Amino acid sequence: MIEGLLNTALVIISIATIGLIYRAVKGPSTPDRVMALDAIGVNLIGMTGIVCVIFRTDAYFEVILLFGIISFIGTIAFSKFLEKGEIIENDRNR
Repeated sequence: MIEGLLNTALVIISIATIGLIYRAVKGPSTPDRVMALDAIGVNLIGMTGIVCVIFRTDAYFEVILLFGIISFIGTIAFSKFLEKGEIIENDRNR
């Protein structure tokens, strides 16, 4: 029964990810696209965790950490770009 619930959860998260991909492509504004990309990262982490439980292994924990780090850095970079217009600041004009 648990495997059935996990498979159902995996399908539901996959459908949500497809909806988020649509939002990332057709979003009405750039902040909506950034939030959709962040939510896609969270969904990938959740799907990888469910796959770990289904396969009864801990081999994918590094992948979960990698998805988390990349998603966090990407969200911070997009937010900084939206706020200031550049990601890496050069302070050579002093």
